[in-house]
Formats: sequence, structure tokens, C-alpha cells
Amino acid sequence: MPSQLIKIESTPDLVDQVYRNLLDAISEGSLAPGARITQEEIAVQLAVSRQPVLQALRLLKKDGFVLDAPGRGVLVAPLDVASLVQIYQVRSALDALAARLAAQAHARLDPQLISQGREAARGSDVKAMMAADARFHAAIYGASGNPLIAQSAQLHWHHIRRAMGAVLQVSTMRESIWDEHEAIAQAIADGDADKAEALIREHGEEAGHNLARLLSSALAQPAASTAP
Repeated sequence: MPSQLIKIESTPDLVDQVYRNLLDAISEGSLAPGARITQEEIAVQLAVSRQPVLQALRLLKKDGFVLDAPGRGVLVAPLDVASLVQIYQVRSALDALAARLAAQAHARLDPQLISQGREAARGSDVKAMMAADARFHAAIYGASGNPLIAQSAQLHWHHIRRAMGAVLQVSTMRESIWDEHEAIAQAIADGDADKAEALIREHGEEAGHNLARLLSSALAQPAASTAP
């Protein structure tokens, strides 16, 4: 059982709180792929009844984060490279649309997004790195003026977080990502919609490729270490 889950105060919307608590634990890796989750254990740890836990687990299953397990409970779904590639294809398309719309509006992103992202990239806090990346992309979604883009991207982000958490500590490209982010922000501010769209699409495709490659290597590591 992970020790990072925080007890929840009694409120009418317990299902959503349990769902988000478990989703964060899965996304950040404290509930690792293959970990068994039971209603009883989670209910005790979060100090809630079993009913909201059951409903939250059903939502997590629908969203692809847990799987049915033999016996009691569910299992945290494994990380899957093929699914990650597909998710990045969708995210790249959403990002491209958002960047084009933001550039057409000559939106100016907060420069602190870049400086804070660079600072996070130089550190060792993977959670801070992921949060900085999320804030940058969320700012572009917000600047697009189309709220459906952010809504569509939200679920994909949680799957991406799982993979990023598994590989960011060994990645050597953390700072160069922010050079790309800065160029995207400048193209948006300049109102160059074609350039902004092209840069962010290339950024997304390259990020997806690199993340899939690093994840494949990370997933193969245990098997390699046990090979004769």
C-alpha cells in the first residue's frame, strides 16, 4: 500500500476526491504498474466508506488506469508504449490547433512559465518538471480561446504523466525542451500561426518519440537484468 495517499474530509463529492487521489498516485508511480488495489484497503487509508472507492475504481477502469484482477480488487494497468504513441498523436493535433488559435490572437504567455520550467529542468524533482510542462501547455490551451481543447487533453495528460515519471529522471533532454517551448511562445506572440503550429507539432512528435524510446528501455531493463 502506498503511504502517500492523504485522508479525505467528508464531503458530498467523495467519489471525485477518491478518483483524483488514486489517479495522482497512479500517475506519479506511488501506485506502480501491477499493484493490486482493493476497496477495503483504500477505504481504510482514505477514511471513507467502500462505496465511493468502488465507484472511483470503476471510473479508473473506464479511463484505462486499472484492470480487472483475479480474486479481490483491481490491478494498476501496465505502461504501454504503443498506447503512449497514439496518445501523443492526439495530443500533438490538439496542441497544434491550440497554438494556431493562440497565435491568431497574438497571445503573450507569461515569461515566468519558461523561467520556472528551466529551473525545474535543472533540478531533480520529477513532479515539479511535469507540473511546469503541464502549466506551459495549459497556458496555450487557455490562450486558444477554445475550452474544448483543454477538456479533450486532460485525460491524455494523466497517461503521459505516468510515462514521464518513469523516464524523466534519466532523460538528458530536459533543458532543451524549454528552448523549444520558448520558440513556440515567441511564434505565438508574433502572431505567426503557421510557425507556431509547425513548431509545437514537431515538439510533440519528437517528445512522443523520445518518451516512447526511453519508456521501452525502462520497461526492458528488469528483463535484461534477469537474463542469464
